[in-house]
Amino acid sequence: MRSTTIAGNWKMHKTQAETKAFLQEFAPRWQPQGGVEVVLCAPFTALAMLSGAIAATGLPVAVGAQNVHWAEVGAFTGEIAPGMLVELGTKYVVVGHSERRQFFGETDETVNQRVRAAQAHGLTPILCVGETKALREQGQVESWIFGQLDRALADVATLPVIAYEPIWAIGTGDTCAPAEANRVLAAIRNHLGDRGGDTTLLYGGSVKGSNIAEILAQAEVDGVLVGGASLDPQEFAQIANAARPGK
Repeated sequence: MRSTTIAGNWKMHKTQAETKAFLQEFAPRWQPQGGVEVVLCAPFTALAMLSGAIAATGLPVAVGAQNVHWAEVGAFTGEIAPGMLVELGTKYVVVGHSERRQFFGETDETVNQRVRAAQAHGLTPILCVGETKALREQGQVESWIFGQLDRALADVATLPVIAYEPIWAIGTGDTCAPAEANRVLAAIRNHLGDRGGDTTLLYGGSVKGSNIAEILAQAEVDGVLVGGASLDPQEFAQIANAARPGK
């Protein structure tokens, strides 16, 4: 059985005080259930607060980061090492998000290095892949994503969580039709071969409380990576409460 994961990516939002306020509002609205993992991927500055607050309250939420470097230590100004994340109680880390690729020069090769470094320290990467609108219009969805996967997963023995995030649907309100998201995820699972059957596949891109039920109803969707809607504790609780144990 595949696991169900509901992950919120806060991006560059929420101070420590705002993180605490979020948890205070989210906790009474969320109805935890076995077989569903809820993850909050916070900015580096909020990770310690988030991890500490979760430990103090016993809230069954996993902590995630939004990036990780491949080196143990070194002259990499502005980066963070995997061991530093582990020390803060981090379990997951987003790797290869399209915003990292677009604005900070990430490549499939550096994504691969980050995936392997994270796994070597016991972190679970959430590997993001997805196409632009132009690539979709050119009929290159599968070839582009398969190329991303092949390069990012080179020499990776254990598959990470994989999130399909069509770039044209991130933060635009232009959600990929659930049936189409399901089709692409099925193609990804098939491309992964024997290893794909038990791999957790997420959909991300303008996920909201209003469309979560239809998205999660798709056979290949094991969960979601939520952007803007994860900033609202009430809406994120609605999304998390819609999840059911693995398929």
